[in-house]
Amino acid sequence: MATTEQDIDPYAAMETLRAALAEAGIVLPSLSVDTASPALRLVDLGRVRSDVAARLAQAIQTGVRA
Repeated sequence: MATTEQDIDPYAAMETLRAALAEAGIVLPSLSVDTASPALRLVDLGRVRSDVAARLAQAIQTGVRA
Protein backbone atom coordinates (compact mmCIF):
# COMPACT_ATOMS: atom_id res chain seq x y z
CA MET A 1 0.00 0.00 0.00
CA ALA A 2 1.36 3.43 -0.91
CA THR A 3 2.25 5.89 1.81
CA THR A 4 0.24 9.09 1.76
CA GLU A 5 0.94 12.39 3.44
CA GLN A 6 -1.62 11.46 6.09
CA ASP A 7 0.32 8.30 7.03
CA ILE A 8 3.58 10.03 7.93
CA ASP A 9 4.12 11.13 11.52
CA PRO A 10 5.63 14.63 11.46
CA TYR A 11 7.90 13.88 14.42
CA ALA A 12 9.30 10.80 12.69
CA ALA A 13 9.73 12.77 9.47
CA MET A 14 11.55 15.54 11.35
CA GLU A 15 13.93 13.08 13.02
CA THR A 16 14.59 11.29 9.72
CA LEU A 17 15.38 14.62 8.09
CA ARG A 18 17.57 15.69 11.01
CA ALA A 19 19.58 12.44 10.74
CA ALA A 20 19.96 12.76 6.95
CA LEU A 21 21.12 16.35 7.28
CA ALA A 22 23.60 15.35 9.99
CA GLU A 23 25.11 12.80 7.60
CA ALA A 24 25.76 15.70 5.23
CA GLY A 25 27.19 17.82 8.03
CA ILE A 26 24.23 20.19 8.01
CA VAL A 27 22.35 21.40 11.09
CA LEU A 28 19.07 23.29 10.91
CA PRO A 29 18.76 24.67 14.45
CA SER A 30 15.11 25.63 14.00
CA LEU A 31 13.98 22.27 12.61
CA SER A 32 10.77 21.38 14.44
CA VAL A 33 7.21 20.20 14.11
CA ASP A 34 4.63 22.96 13.69
CA THR A 35 2.29 22.22 16.57
CA ALA A 36 -0.05 25.11 15.68
CA SER A 37 -1.61 23.11 12.84
CA PRO A 38 -1.52 19.44 13.85
CA ALA A 39 -3.97 18.34 11.15
CA LEU A 40 -1.57 19.57 8.46
CA ARG A 41 1.40 17.61 9.89
CA LEU A 42 3.86 20.36 9.01
CA VAL A 43 7.60 20.18 9.62
CA ASP A 44 9.06 23.66 10.04
CA LEU A 45 12.53 23.93 8.53
CA GLY A 46 13.08 27.35 10.09
CA ARG A 47 15.49 30.03 9.03
CA VAL A 48 19.11 29.33 8.09
CA ARG A 49 22.18 31.34 7.16
CA SER A 50 22.94 31.61 3.45
CA ASP A 51 26.02 29.37 3.74
CA VAL A 52 23.90 26.60 5.28
CA ALA A 53 21.28 27.02 2.54
CA ALA A 54 24.02 26.72 -0.09
CA ARG A 55 25.41 23.55 1.55
CA LEU A 56 21.91 22.09 1.72
CA ALA A 57 21.34 22.83 -1.97
CA GLN A 58 24.67 21.23 -2.84
CA ALA A 59 23.86 18.11 -0.80
CA ILE A 60 20.52 17.75 -2.57
CA GLN A 61 22.06 18.29 -6.00
CA THR A 62 24.96 15.88 -5.57
CA GLY A 63 23.67 13.46 -2.97
CA VAL A 64 25.43 12.74 0.30
CA ARG A 65 26.22 9.09 -0.42
CA ALA A 66 28.91 8.02 -2.84
